[in-house]
Formats: sequence, structure tokens, C-alpha cells
Amino acid sequence: MHKIIALASAFLLTSTAMTMAADLIEQSAVPPVEFETPAFTWTGAYVGISGGAGWLDGSTTKARRFHDEQDFDGSVFGAFAGYNWQFGNGIVVGVEGDIEYNSNDEKFFGYRTFGTDWAGSARGRIGYAFDRLMVFGTAGWTMANGHIQYGGIDKSETFSGWTAGAGVDYAVTDKIFVRGEYRYSDFGTKEIVRGMNVDFDQSVVKLGLAVKF
Repeated sequence: MHKIIALASAFLLTSTAMTMAADLIEQSAVPPVEFETPAFTWTGAYVGISGGAGWLDGSTTKARRFHDEQDFDGSVFGAFAGYNWQFGNGIVVGVEGDIEYNSNDEKFFGYRTFGTDWAGSARGRIGYAFDRLMVFGTAGWTMANGHIQYGGIDKSETFSGWTAGAGVDYAVTDKIFVRGEYRYSDFGTKEIVRGMNVDFDQSVVKLGLAVKF
């Protein structure tokens, strides 16, 4: 009889201890922590480099009677910098400036060589972000240095006008993005030498690589 009572008591104590241990384990178990990956944003400053091809159409009028038109093909290479603000609805607005080597040379009237050395712009941008892909339009002010050479004379003038275009930015990582862009620029008209007015505009296709801060 005493053995039966002892066995029953031991069983009861063991069951109670196991129940208490299970309760302690359940209470001490820490639920797993879930980390949310922050959504990508285009907001911030950036700097980059770009290069591509340019197609310039130029015309000149001499002494208000003689007229000549030429097509210029060349290359562009330079740097750009800007800042974007992204809103909750996916709209992105920003400002951007660039400066680039812009090489185009051709002859007017068979002996006067006209070309460009550099070009730059200051523009506004507006786009729409599909997460890491952003399509954008851009427009603003532009300028370029045009030069003319003939008979030992080498003279240059700074032309200014307007520019507009569109492109795509794609963020490869949170800090690096690539770009494809087309832009049209009308640099206006100037009397680069006495009695000779030069007018030119240019289409440019560029690829770029930038770092976002």
C-alpha cells in the first residue's frame, strides 16, 4: 500500500513539474522579429558622367544675301549633377545641371570652319517612379561655345537658348543608377563675325552612370 501511495505521489509530482516547465518555455519563447526592407526612393543628390553622339544642324547668312546650311556629326562627353524629390504618389521632381565637351566641326561656304567646343545646361525635371525605374522629362536653359576659323582668324562666341528631352533612369543598387536620354537643344542665333549670322540646333543621345547620395 505504501508503495502504491509513493508511486502515485511521484507520478503526480512529475506531471506537475513537466506542466510548469512547459509553461515556462512558452512564456520565455521570444517571437521572431520581422525586418521590413525600406522602400527605394529617388529623393537625394546625385552626380554622374555621360557620353554619346550629337547631330547638329547649322545655318549661316553672310551679308544678308548668301546662305549656307550644314549637318554636323560629333560626340559629347561630360558630367551632370542634380537633386530629386520623390512624393508618395510616385511623382519625382528635380533640378539638374550638366557641362560637357561637345565636338562638332564643319565648313561653311567651303572654307570657313565652324564648330562647338563645349555645352552646358540648367534644367528642371519631372518624372514618375516605378520603384527602381523612373521615366522623366526635362527642359530648361542651355548654352554652347561656337567658334569659326578662316584665313588665320579664330573667333568664338557663347550661344544660348533652350533645351528639352526625355529619358529613363534605373537604379542598379540603392546608390548607383544608369541613364539613357535624348535631348534637343536650340542654341539660337549670333553674329559670330561681322556680317555673318550663325544659327544652330542639336539632337543628342546619351548614356550615363551616376552615384546617388
